[in-house]
Amino acid sequence: MSRAEVGESPVSSARTAPARPAVTVRVPAKVNVQLAVGAARPDGFHDLANVFLAVGLYDEVTAAPADELRVTCSGPDAAQVPLDATNLAARAALALAERYGIDPAVHLHIAKDIPVAGGMAGGSADGAAALVACDALWGTGASRDELLAICAELGSDVPFSLVGGAALGTGRGEKLTPIEVGGTFHWVFAVADGGLSTPAVYGEFDRLTAETEVPGPTASPALLAALRSGDPAALAGALSNDLQPAALSLRPSLADTLAAGTDAGALAALVSGSGPTTAFLVPDEETAGKVAAALLTSGTCRNARVAVSPAPGARVS
Repeated sequence: MSRAEVGESPVSSARTAPARPAVTVRVPAKVNVQLAVGAARPDGFHDLANVFLAVGLYDEVTAAPADELRVTCSGPDAAQVPLDATNLAARAALALAERYGIDPAVHLHIAKDIPVAGGMAGGSADGAAALVACDALWGTGASRDELLAICAELGSDVPFSLVGGAALGTGRGEKLTPIEVGGTFHWVFAVADGGLSTPAVYGEFDRLTAETEVPGPTASPALLAALRSGDPAALAGALSNDLQPAALSLRPSLADTLAAGTDAGALAALVSGSGPTTAFLVPDEETAGKVAAALLTSGTCRNARVAVSPAPGARVS
């Protein structure tokens, strides 16, 4: 992908970053253990109370010196990943290069393991990872606050992909407050065939709530207490996702997946973010294996993945 392809005009004053070896950054997926959604704002976004929990499914983004900006991808569903200027990894590299007056000549390779268009912030994760990788490759020395500001410009979920762990996202999700987590939580994620468009799910949310008064979103005290205690049973009773009815409306078959995982022994089940990946909280590793096997044999999903949380944010590996 040339710089012309991504819409950048040559700038004579742009400096060339010092040559360094390739940098690889590992970045986690996320699950929303609470996603409270307010009414649509005049700008089209929604105010959120979005409790993020990073989980141990990872993409890796490698940044290497190149003659021009280009993006490649390997791994499951790699064919679904755009390799042009719409890719958040490319946008992250361009944003950092513009801020520091650097020629964005870099090859970004994404080793994809987070489900694509699955409500687990895979694209956002790649944006955060590319930002950290290019910062290290080019030696920009950007502060954490500068990186977070660029993340917020790229998308609502990108700042959390940088931070990881657990956090409450407010505004449109980009304003983060860290949350204490008192233990390890075990999850199974059922990967659906095909994706769901996040804008389409929010649009369906607006349609379904058009005749009702949507309350302002707030974080659940019970959920925050459950995270602090590390008690999976308590967390199971507090999980919620205001986008789930919209996702089920657009993809009714997800109800069968949720039922299959619950019947197999999950403590609780919900659609992850805007879907269509579904998340199952389980009490321990042994149950995770049983639930994953049951989901695979149920025929209601394409794949089932086991992971634990919390997980660290984007890190040079």
